[in-house]
Amino acid sequence: MTDSPPSEFLAAIDLGSNSFHLAIARVVGARMQIIDRLQERVQLAAGLRDDMTLSEEAEVRALACLERFGQRLRDLPGAKVRAIGTDTLRVATNAEALIERGSQLLGHPIEVVSGDEEARLIYSGVAYGIPQEDGARQFVIDIGGGSTECIIGVGLNPEHTRSLHMGCINFTKRFFSDGEITRDRMRRAQIAAQLLFERLPPAYFAGDWQRVFGASGTFIALEEIISENGFSSDGITRDGLTKLRDLLVSQGHVDNLNIKGLKASRVGVIAAGLAIARAAFRSFPIKTMQPTTYALREGVLFELLRSATAGEVIESTVARVSKRFGADEPQALRVEETALGLFEQLRPWASESPEEVEYARHVLGWAARLHEIGMSIAFHGYHKHGAYILENTPLPGFTRDDARMLAVLVLTHRRKFTRELFEPVPRPRRELAMRLAMLLRVAVHLHRTRGPAKPDLVSVTASNRTLTVTFAAGYLETHPLTQADFEEEATRALGAGFLLLIK
Repeated sequence: MTDSPPSEFLAAIDLGSNSFHLAIARVVGARMQIIDRLQERVQLAAGLRDDMTLSEEAEVRALACLERFGQRLRDLPGAKVRAIGTDTLRVATNAEALIERGSQLLGHPIEVVSGDEEARLIYSGVAYGIPQEDGARQFVIDIGGGSTECIIGVGLNPEHTRSLHMGCINFTKRFFSDGEITRDRMRRAQIAAQLLFERLPPAYFAGDWQRVFGASGTFIALEEIISENGFSSDGITRDGLTKLRDLLVSQGHVDNLNIKGLKASRVGVIAAGLAIARAAFRSFPIKTMQPTTYALREGVLFELLRSATAGEVIESTVARVSKRFGADEPQALRVEETALGLFEQLRPWASESPEEVEYARHVLGWAARLHEIGMSIAFHGYHKHGAYILENTPLPGFTRDDARMLAVLVLTHRRKFTRELFEPVPRPRRELAMRLAMLLRVAVHLHRTRGPAKPDLVSVTASNRTLTVTFAAGYLETHPLTQADFEEEATRALGAGFLLLIK
């Protein structure tokens, strides 16, 4: 009798605007099997005030849930875990403290992803969970609590990803805050959603897909109600949604809703979710839609399972952005090689955590390869142009925080160097960002001539906020431009509290 292959565990946490989800999977070989799920209706978006701050009550609910999730994860030593924050954590101006404390309770860092990255992960989850037909194009829509994601793809590959800031909670607050459901309110909510859908690129209106899927709780709830009330026998249809709209309006108020298939947890947000769903059917050439339980958390698990592939996604993104904006690849690779060479001499200076050191090495390399993309706009202020590009270009594979770190490193690789420039980076990684920026700045100066050779360094050492760069004996005396560059750089470093010593 042969031994069974070793297994490991994966865990995905989806910190949605309506509910928090934890999914745990067991991996044997190349297979993944869900073994446990936890879900809590935290309704984070319901605690978002008009000034875009989260209420204390919402934070308390979120942290209590994360503490319970953290207890479950502590029973999985060595598990690969990824926690994803979505729309409400993207827009709340005071989310940073919640993310920091929540990460501690969870025992794992919380990554807040961009809307496009959330859409990509949702598509990965749906594509992983459904049988794939060769060459079949599919349209996936996910109505969450705070955002709606729209994705078109073929097989496992998304081609178009978009996230819109509308969901069943923020639309409930906007159109149904007092619980009253009227035909006029439904109409106004639907029109508001259609106006947002109209902002999508032409590909979303071509109708050249073979299958349409509605992911996550809203569409699952709608299909269950439509089916149990006999409004449709073929998934979700426009006619079925219209009949449900009429039924909601006839009952008039959430306190009066008595509808077969409508769960208590969905009563308060069903009208808003229905309005957005009807807008989707009005905006796009959709005849019928099939609901699926697969969504973001399954996408995260799938990419944990294919962790090597996830790395390939990021590398592909960096190469695509570099090519699109005409970066000087030989120069970028020279700067990357030198920056990483400096980094290898100073690994303990970056972080004491092995995982954080690996992250730092990767992000430094990405920043080096992309540091000159802003020249495609203009040489003057090209570091600012480069940062703007990275802040406003979809970056598949990158979390929102990773993209911010990348943009800040590109912004700070030359000219002004102050603490304030690093404020977009989450507080726990600001010191790391400043140290990486110092290394990138040194590497860029060393390759100012843009030739294959670089100045001969004897060593680079660091301690706390002091970085010492030692050249070969007599080098600076015979290279006055390099000496002037580094003397100016030493002055700029003081602006962020760093001491740069040149020997």
